[in-house]
Amino acid sequence: MNQAIEKLVLASGNAGKLKELSRLLEPLHIQVAVQSDFNVDPVDETGLTFVENAILKAREASRASGLPALGDDSGLAVDALKGRPGIFSSRFASDQADDEANNALLLEKLQGLPSNRRGAAFHCCLVLLRHPEDPAPLIATGRWEGRILESPRGEGGFGYDPLFYDETRGVGAAELALTEKNRISHRGQALQKLIEKLENG
Repeated sequence: MNQAIEKLVLASGNAGKLKELSRLLEPLHIQVAVQSDFNVDPVDETGLTFVENAILKAREASRASGLPALGDDSGLAVDALKGRPGIFSSRFASDQADDEANNALLLEKLQGLPSNRRGAAFHCCLVLLRHPEDPAPLIATGRWEGRILESPRGEGGFGYDPLFYDETRGVGAAELALTEKNRISHRGQALQKLIEKLENG
């Protein structure tokens, strides 16, 4: 995999993810397209893990666009919920749920639990396929530890960010500047590992 990539398609329809990934890829000087440019239909996320779903997304985007594709599957695993919502994070409340509905359901599920029982972690898996049949995709993962707040904090981010608190840094995910979030988040960690793999051929 030492042939340089000049352009790739991001296999996601999530505007928040697209914004973060585009910013994180800037140092590589890779031209980034979005799958909507190629009328890529959302795939059925039939995998049981983040990596399986990321591969499914990347393969379809690469097939439809003819370009290398970067698939992202990520989500929030809450200790008290035995790892849920996990791969169902974006559709926790329902298949058509928005961030507000998902956050409301999460707070409801954790109602009354003390802070020491609200542990959680964001997980991200990135998969880069050079073509749809690529037998050796580049795979990188990231994990961001924290806990779930009892009410939303901050104005930034997306998804579960308003409810996620980084205890090490004493700040909520939605309170972080984008550059800082990109440095420490699960997605930032995964992309940094992917960049290192790309640079090392």
